[in-house]
Amino acid sequence: MENMKEKNLHAHPHAHDRTSTNDHLCANDQQLTHAHPHTHTKTVLNRLSRMIGHMGAVRNMVEQGRDCSEVLIQLAAIRAATNKVCEIILKDHLEHCIVEAVNTGDQNALDEMNRAVELLMK
Repeated sequence: MENMKEKNLHAHPHAHDRTSTNDHLCANDQQLTHAHPHTHTKTVLNRLSRMIGHMGAVRNMVEQGRDCSEVLIQLAAIRAATNKVCEIILKDHLEHCIVEAVNTGDQNALDEMNRAVELLMK
């Protein structure tokens, strides 16, 4: 698993065997048999890094007793950034993994996608 994290792999049990070092890791209870190339991994990682920094700044604001409305405005910005990262990952997943799942009849991948969207929309 550590090796997969280093390569940022996104894996689902499909019939083909493509790998790329520009992939991302996806939680899946199935045995990992391949990886899909994704084009937005660097963008997602950069956005996540900025969000982590932003969260630290908001934490400092709370520790310093800054005005609640200022904190809420910053949290709204973080929520918008999170939503954008979700959008990028979702589009990438649809363009690669779900297209492949439809083409190969992989019902498990489609079920997992439905579950992920349900959780995302809560």
